[in-house]
Amino acid sequence: MANQNNNKGGQQQDVNQLLKVRREKLQNLQEAGKDPFQITKYNVTHHSSDVKELYNAHEAEILGDRKAPDVEGLDDAAKREVINNDYNERREIMDAKPIEVSIAGRMMFKRVMGKASFCNIQDLKGNIQVYVARDNIGEDSYADFKKSDIGDIYGVKGFAFRTKTGEISIHAEEITLLSKSLQILPEKFHGLTDTDTRYRQRYVDLIMNQESKEVFIKRSQILKEIRNFLAGRDFMEVETPMLVSNAGGAAARPFETHYNALNEDVKLRISLELYLKRLIVGGLERVYEIGRVFRNEGVDTRHNPEFTLMELYQAYTDYEGMMELTESMFRYLAEKVCGSTKISYNGVEIDLGKPFARMTMIDAIKKYAGVDFDQVPDDAAAKKLADEHHIEYEERHKKGDIVNLFFEEYCEKELIQPTFIMDHPIEISPLTKKKPSDPTKVERFELFCNTWEMCNAYSELNDPIDQRERFAAQDANAAAGDDEAEHTDEDFLNALEIGMPPTGGIGYGIDRLVMLLTDSQAIRDVLLFPTMKSLDADKKSAKSENSTSPAAPEKEEVIDFSKVKVEPLFEEFVDFDTFSKSDFRAVKVKACEAVKKSKKLLQFTLDDGTGTDRTILSGIHAYYEPEELVGKTLIAITNLPPRAMMGIESCGMLLSAIHEEEGEEKLHLLMVDNHIPAGAKLY
Repeated sequence: MANQNNNKGGQQQDVNQLLKVRREKLQNLQEAGKDPFQITKYNVTHHSSDVKELYNAHEAEILGDRKAPDVEGLDDAAKREVINNDYNERREIMDAKPIEVSIAGRMMFKRVMGKASFCNIQDLKGNIQVYVARDNIGEDSYADFKKSDIGDIYGVKGFAFRTKTGEISIHAEEITLLSKSLQILPEKFHGLTDTDTRYRQRYVDLIMNQESKEVFIKRSQILKEIRNFLAGRDFMEVETPMLVSNAGGAAARPFETHYNALNEDVKLRISLELYLKRLIVGGLERVYEIGRVFRNEGVDTRHNPEFTLMELYQAYTDYEGMMELTESMFRYLAEKVCGSTKISYNGVEIDLGKPFARMTMIDAIKKYAGVDFDQVPDDAAAKKLADEHHIEYEERHKKGDIVNLFFEEYCEKELIQPTFIMDHPIEISPLTKKKPSDPTKVERFELFCNTWEMCNAYSELNDPIDQRERFAAQDANAAAGDDEAEHTDEDFLNALEIGMPPTGGIGYGIDRLVMLLTDSQAIRDVLLFPTMKSLDADKKSAKSENSTSPAAPEKEEVIDFSKVKVEPLFEEFVDFDTFSKSDFRAVKVKACEAVKKSKKLLQFTLDDGTGTDRTILSGIHAYYEPEELVGKTLIAITNLPPRAMMGIESCGMLLSAIHEEEGEEKLHLLMVDNHIPAGAKLY
């Protein structure tokens, strides 16, 4: 252990020395009047991929008819000579009509070989090799180049050529140091693999992982093509408020803040719906918005507290019209962005080219759960069915809520290929038109693909009297303890009373759509800067920097255990062999969220050291908010049999310490030093 610690210390010392050397190099350049930070712009004419494409086309035009040399029957030495002569002739012909280029980017590799060197420059569109010779750029520039570091940003002017090994490169005639890197990049062969660091330092992730950069380039393309598609259908893009007095349009808990200038409490929007509908009332017949919304909920592989939502509304159509639009748009995006309507997610082919399947929610439950809710007469009968199928519900829930719980439990996991699920119960759809043929249901659909809900669409409710009644029911739910319930919006009701035409509306989770089209496994992989819990070190540093008075000596916390009552120790002995069969492991919390429809359960996504995420559910929401647990190192028993809870399979148990204090149960999760790696076994 002592040797390990010494090694760590030695490594840290080495790193500090390297960082010091980089700063000394910068200082020397500044003293010599070559400060790279004084340069304000550089004329870039091409990117790396442009250079390669141009050279290939130019070569095909000039040397297209030239045949490869015939070396059949020659010995090795003679072959080499013939091939070398052919190369020199080709170079001479190409160099007579050079492609002059100017590129700029980050140096990712350097090999110094006396009077000539090679380096690799990475830019937005890839990377390209650069040949740097003393005789071409001058002695002073070459001497400076030899002192350069990996990560430095260079401008290169020269001409394109092909090396003897066949690699298209740039023959440098001038190089300019544009920015000095004072930090050390991760080792290039392994890149940046730690997911936490990738999310926190996305700038390093983009440098080291080309696939990450490609995801975000594709995300931008997806948004561009969405706008192109909707422009082709005469939709108008608009912007609506983010700070609102009434956060409606969805079932979610909002973030709250205070507007100092008006001395009013306001909320960050959870949806775009109610303001966009006001615009439909105003006569803007086709509107959409792509924007951030904010929901005060947990973090997991498919949820982030702030995310990008697109909502659109079209007058004089219904949810059938929204189905056609959605199917057409998804097919268009797949073709434009992926090049095919057949895409692959996690090894499973998803066909967006075929007509999307359509099923009512009742029919889906009948198919996958064997229960026909059309034959269930009332709330009591629905709850009895839930009890029989071990589905948890709350006392306030009605038949429609139970239907939705059955769907979540039995159906969602079966919906791999794109499927429209239609005609939801009215209880879970407060802003939707009733079906004329069955007023217990509404004209609503959700598109499911890869088991995910991809969008949610309505024939929008435009009856102000019905809407007021629906709001009143939501107010009652809020009073009963539902902190995700909507509240009456009087201004929106006034807009409906002025008159809203028949309207179809839909909302798309853009981040989830990007995940699908880029084969990304987690929402954080498609968010440039996902929500992360602050590092303790960062907090302490900030506190120290902001302090204006001398720091007081840290006092040891005095804890009063006099009122604590603990359970008596077990008197029965457990044999050692039985105990030793329990596999206790250190696990790291990658994500945590509250389980829908449950007030107690938190769902953990854990790194257990195996490389495969582990899901564990724990009934500790009364003691912890999900966000405060992300990044923590906990202890779990990992070899317990899987147990289904709220339709989710829990694979293991997290350890907690429980005691009683003044008649109240207290609980603390066992948290250990973050230096302990995931998967470390406890003995």
